[in-house]
Amino acid sequence: MKSTHFLSVWDAITDTPQETASMKARSKLMMELSEIINTRKLRQKNAAELFGVTQPRVSDLIRGKIHLFSLGMLMDMAAAAGMSPEVTVSKPRYKRAATRDNHNSSVSTIAA
Repeated sequence: MKSTHFLSVWDAITDTPQETASMKARSKLMMELSEIINTRKLRQKNAAELFGVTQPRVSDLIRGKIHLFSLGMLMDMAAAAGMSPEVTVSKPRYKRAATRDNHNSSVSTIAA
């Protein structure tokens, strides 16, 4: 059996690069918001006031229900809490396909 290696758990459980990017960003924000709750020892009611949401939303956050949160909602919650959420974008890495003229290259041929 051949083992498969993934860059992150999200790469392993998502179907598209778009879904992976969204899950990574949302999980990061959820962890940071949860850390504020824990560090400040906030009750859910107080966290809800700080984040500008209802107490049940904070409960969903604490329970890690990522599917219930959009990236926009989490960005808004972070900003309401005085955080400065930012989006970073990296340039794509292109893999070059080896050609007949370039047979000594260490780049593998990409099959479609």
